[in-house]
Amino acid sequence: MPNHSLHTNTDPPRYTRRPFPPYRYLPFQAGGALPHPHPRTDPGGHSFNADEDYLPHFTPDDWPDCEPYLYGIDLFNHGYWWEAHDALEAVWLAAGARETRCGIFVQGLIQLAVAQLKRVIDSPGGAQSLTVAACEKLAGAEEFYLGIEVAPLMAEAQRCLREDCGEFPRIVLHFPDPEPGGQ
Repeated sequence: MPNHSLHTNTDPPRYTRRPFPPYRYLPFQAGGALPHPHPRTDPGGHSFNADEDYLPHFTPDDWPDCEPYLYGIDLFNHGYWWEAHDALEAVWLAAGARETRCGIFVQGLIQLAVAQLKRVIDSPGGAQSLTVAACEKLAGAEEFYLGIEVAPLMAEAQRCLREDCGEFPRIVLHFPDPEPGGQ
């Protein structure tokens, strides 16, 4: 299995205060033995019987104040890729899934999270195909979308996959400037 460090010299900023799960779930380990139970289906899992986030709707204007979206980005940036995919799924459904530009973009973020998970569990073909699919979905967005500068994220994801040197893409959010004279 490749040596993939989950941290670099500086950890990315946090966008929420929600605590991280006690472990990162890594499915499909060699020999079938999992170091940790499945988060949702195993009674010992960190999210077993936990309420899932529910959003009645999600639009591109909602992202700066959407805790499930921001938490999904936190999870992604700190190497909780299975958990990021799980958290972002509620956002994806609320955004219209495959029916809206926003839903397709969030699906791209989910695929990018799973691509990183595939890299860690040494599934290069899966990582490659998911990175390509993710970038295709992300590429349809404007220069900045849901707080993300899209082209640099795609370039970093492709570089990390190509070089496979233990680095992972990070999602940097750019929050809108407050209204002049606002609080």
